[in-house]
Amino acid sequence: MNMPMLLPHPHQHFLKGLLRAPFRCYHFIFDSRTHLGSGISSARPFNSLGLRCTKWMLLSDGLKRKLCVQTTLKDHTEGLCDKEQRFVDKLYTGLIQGQRACLAEAITLVESTHSRKKELAQVLLQKVLLYHRKQEQSNEGKPLAFRVGLSGPPGAGKSTFIEYFGKMLTERGHKLSVLAVDPSSCTSGGSLLGDKTRMTELSRDMNAYIRPSPTRGTLGGVTRTTNEAILLCEGAGYDIILIETVGVGQSEFAVADMVDMFVLLLPPAGGDELQGIKRGIIEMADLVAITKSDGDLIVPARRIQAEYVSALKLLRKRSEVWKPKVIRISARSGEGISEMWDKMKEFQGVMLASGELTAKRRKQQKVWMWNLIQESVLEHFRTHPTVREQIPLLEHKVLTGALSPGLAADLLLKAFKSRD
Repeated sequence: MNMPMLLPHPHQHFLKGLLRAPFRCYHFIFDSRTHLGSGISSARPFNSLGLRCTKWMLLSDGLKRKLCVQTTLKDHTEGLCDKEQRFVDKLYTGLIQGQRACLAEAITLVESTHSRKKELAQVLLQKVLLYHRKQEQSNEGKPLAFRVGLSGPPGAGKSTFIEYFGKMLTERGHKLSVLAVDPSSCTSGGSLLGDKTRMTELSRDMNAYIRPSPTRGTLGGVTRTTNEAILLCEGAGYDIILIETVGVGQSEFAVADMVDMFVLLLPPAGGDELQGIKRGIIEMADLVAITKSDGDLIVPARRIQAEYVSALKLLRKRSEVWKPKVIRISARSGEGISEMWDKMKEFQGVMLASGELTAKRRKQQKVWMWNLIQESVLEHFRTHPTVREQIPLLEHKVLTGALSPGLAADLLLKAFKSRD
């Protein structure tokens, strides 16, 4: 992918940041008098930054140059010491061989907030991504795995459903990975990570892998690294990826930007169809499953099913080839779960044949990129020396009422913009 930019005053820190960016090729236009800091001419510093100059072009006015800078996997790995290189190679080899211990260690590396470990994680992800692309090419360009997002209110029976559903899939020869996201406490910052304990049978299945992860305050009920974890699971050979998310609400839309199909689980006593529309989450669902449809709850489950069928007719279509379905299931008796899998396979086949699934995944990559950019920009803003010095003072003034939050934010932004 080419990324054109006009940079009158590029900076070395910016260029170093390119090493961690997902793009492979950059085109910059510099003024011929541009310096990149410390009196260094724009023609010199790229090799020292690990960026390779591949083309120079002098334009007719003689004032601008066009430079193509490429980052390659080799450029990424040049900065690693022998121990780090062996560590990444060991994880990569074990991962593509399907070793669960290596997969667990790789996800832990990706979730780390340590700066050096984050760099190692990017090297590993790049290697896995290249392997993943080769595997997809050998599969005629079709996705190797089916990504499914599961959401629902507390008590909807998500973990019970995944236990039964997962055992059914592994018995049919599938390899299943469950990424269960637990909410982190706003007070202590901790997380129970208890979903795995409620899937005792599935957690012992060698064809299933369950990974609980904390949200660390991330909106949408998914972690910042959920996308990377999906890629690692697919690289390890898992062909069905289930992402179980936290609760329901408008912020839950984040999970819809990383899965092929979004499934909403609702209990029979979850309110009428108006409650579902108010939540907003119903708009994103490709399949709605009314859980606990057994015993005395069969009648209310049928009523809720009929109400949601009517409600979905009022919503705008998200796909030209698929209409969201509403079904009833019971993880206790197993009723409807096999039929639910048939609906999910039908969805995958229809979306693949129409090309919508491929287009959806491409769009998700762009959304993911911008989410990471927003997070990185905010982190860069917080850690900037000038801003970091002023944050405690301005926060105190806001707390005491001496300064409005809006004015404090403007002052911090001005301090950030006026940096050298």
